[in-house]
Amino acid sequence: MKHPLIKQPKNLRNTEDQVFASMKKTTLALGISSAMLMPMVAAAQDTTPPVKTQKEKLAEVEILGKRRESNPNAEVGAPYKAKSSADSRHTRPLAETPQTISVLTRSALDDSGLTDLKHVLGAQPGITLGTGENGNAFGDRYIIRGQEARSDVFVDGLRDPGMSTRESFAIEQLEISKGPNSSFAGRGTAGGAINAITKQATLDHDFERISVGVGSDSQKRVTADINKGFGDNFALRTNLLYGDEDVPGRSPSNRSRKGIALSGLYEASKDFSVTLDYYGLRTKDTSPDLGFYLTGTAPNRVPALNVPVYAQANDFLKSDVDTLTARINLAFAPDLKLTSLTRYGKSNNGYVTTGASSATRYNGATGVAYTTGVLDGGHTGWQDIDYFAHQSNLRWDKVIGGMKHEFIFGAEYADHKVVSGTYGISTTGTFNCKTTAGVGANNGFCFTDSNGTPVANLGNLSGRNYSRLGWNQDWHVKALALTAMDTVDLTDKFTAFGGIRADYFDLGLTRRNNTTGVITGDYGYKDTLVNGHLGLSYKITPKLIVYGSVASAQDINGGEADSGTSSGYGGAVLYQNQIAGAKPETSVNYELGLKWNLLDDKLLATAALFQTKKSDVMEGANYDTIGTFNTGKNRVQGVEFGLSGNLTEDLSVQFGAAFLDSKVLASATPANVGNPLSNFAKKTFSLQAKYQLTNAFSFGGSARHESDRCGGQPDTAAGFTTTGLCSQPVPGFTVYDVFAAYRFSRRFDIRVNVLNATNKDYYTAVYRSGSFLYKGDARAVRFTLNYEM
Repeated sequence: MKHPLIKQPKNLRNTEDQVFASMKKTTLALGISSAMLMPMVAAAQDTTPPVKTQKEKLAEVEILGKRRESNPNAEVGAPYKAKSSADSRHTRPLAETPQTISVLTRSALDDSGLTDLKHVLGAQPGITLGTGENGNAFGDRYIIRGQEARSDVFVDGLRDPGMSTRESFAIEQLEISKGPNSSFAGRGTAGGAINAITKQATLDHDFERISVGVGSDSQKRVTADINKGFGDNFALRTNLLYGDEDVPGRSPSNRSRKGIALSGLYEASKDFSVTLDYYGLRTKDTSPDLGFYLTGTAPNRVPALNVPVYAQANDFLKSDVDTLTARINLAFAPDLKLTSLTRYGKSNNGYVTTGASSATRYNGATGVAYTTGVLDGGHTGWQDIDYFAHQSNLRWDKVIGGMKHEFIFGAEYADHKVVSGTYGISTTGTFNCKTTAGVGANNGFCFTDSNGTPVANLGNLSGRNYSRLGWNQDWHVKALALTAMDTVDLTDKFTAFGGIRADYFDLGLTRRNNTTGVITGDYGYKDTLVNGHLGLSYKITPKLIVYGSVASAQDINGGEADSGTSSGYGGAVLYQNQIAGAKPETSVNYELGLKWNLLDDKLLATAALFQTKKSDVMEGANYDTIGTFNTGKNRVQGVEFGLSGNLTEDLSVQFGAAFLDSKVLASATPANVGNPLSNFAKKTFSLQAKYQLTNAFSFGGSARHESDRCGGQPDTAAGFTTTGLCSQPVPGFTVYDVFAAYRFSRRFDIRVNVLNATNKDYYTAVYRSGSFLYKGDARAVRFTLNYEM
């Protein structure tokens, strides 16, 4: 008879491999026992009565161990802790790297129940979200420590251009570097960079993992992760995704995700391997929801209540992504290794969305005025992205003058081309309100009539149809970069890190009227950026370091591919119809911190005090080309804490908190000086914890908090009234998720996630006019069955 699962000794439960063992006393076991007793029997006198053997059937005991980790950078036995960065330029473990780098492991991602990268990153400290439509961004938009980072997303260390919706199904771990990072990442990265590490084929072990999810809001999600070795030299890994769900609480808005990631490894020897990858993703949001909007005036500017889903039936937001990547790892000698990465990619992004706001409208027949929600004229855009990139890094370990050096010499080439345009809009719906006072023909679309009665079938009110127009912008940048880095042990306690990178770029930007085909502007310029990073760490104990570091980053005029000459959104600022002439925006970060590996290296605690100053900021104006070169300056300073790993053998945690302050120090607009940056939250924290109650049952939850913030144009002061009140406020919020899992056997387990467990109404981003106020998802329940063959 099979007994219930019992809690096993910790040394058994924490084995690296998955274990499913049953122990029975069999005839063989009795034979072995008898053989062991024979010498004692022989020593006994003949009068000793014979030992009577009794057969006892012992209960079957199941030992359910932890799944073997396929991520080579993971800390064994600590599912929420990464031991090292997947970027080979970080030659030391994360616990010895003099920089704030937050890492989310695959286990943490799975337990969270979050799948879109936007939702994952929006829950991290020091990161806020921005509105992603209306011509200033096509997909996910991230803001790190108050600085735009929508173009600072990388995949395996190579920049991922274009603005797309990103998914986590093929991600092994997610690395978030905080602070200026141009010595690693090149142009941009004023607030930091996001690096998604993809799942790679491995010869270490075979596995087949399938997950099937169902839940509220018609949620369906199926993923597969299959790795198979063929002989001693070749392995293939396949990741598949199918997902579909209504936006929680905002149906009929819907999200659809389909993806495939293939990775093939050929390992000729331990010194030479080649990996070829393909990644394909198709995402589509139908009737995409732009959320709520703000009503009233400061200090009573608040989110509207009970806003219905007003997205129009033909609205959409979609991304199609295809990339091919080749990797080479070659060891010329034990102390001389080459890592090479080459990628070609294409993506197509597009959106047609409808915004709404509160406004005074009139009954065209009677002239009666009333306040109601109104549809705007719509927002459209498309992008076709074509890019090539290559990066090679040579690591050379050398003892010079008695000191151990770890040199990195790198070269990178990138050719990114983004062609974009808009869609034409036509409407067949019947106008139901009037935008100007008096009696007359209706010319607007309103949520209600003058009696407050909601219109029927709001999603089809405008009867909009769309047609893709020709391109109106051709953005093209070629860049060549050279890097040199060194990590050196000065003594047994002092370690220094230094790096320098030079980026030469050639930027071209052609604008045209996409209805007449007439070229309206042809801009371009070339320049070289030089940035560096210097760090010094001291080992107080072998597990505790303190460090200081300084790093720089530079942004270029016109560097945001999605913005063109919309200068207020990171687009090119022009002077005398020229894009050249501006100095790059320069950010410098100073950081003091400590990192402490605790509990047998199963828990990493971090703390960092930092200040980032950004100077020579180009200040734009709305969608205009005209702005001012290098007139702005701002500062962000604060402290950030982190904790990841095992607090006990059964309790895993991922915690982060950031307490920040921002200020505009100089501006061409005097009223901006002294104001905080737009879309900037002073306090953010997140905590995810899981407790392994028994071998079979675990449970946990997460909490994330973001203080209130004030909207405005990117990279500039938040919008304030003349009396100093925020014009477009986003209320602060705290959201809780809970989850639990039960493992029936080594092969089969089930997990349930309740997202936004308290069904909190909260808002994640605001457009600078207040007409978009993105609403966070309502409560959602997700059941996931995991099966491992």
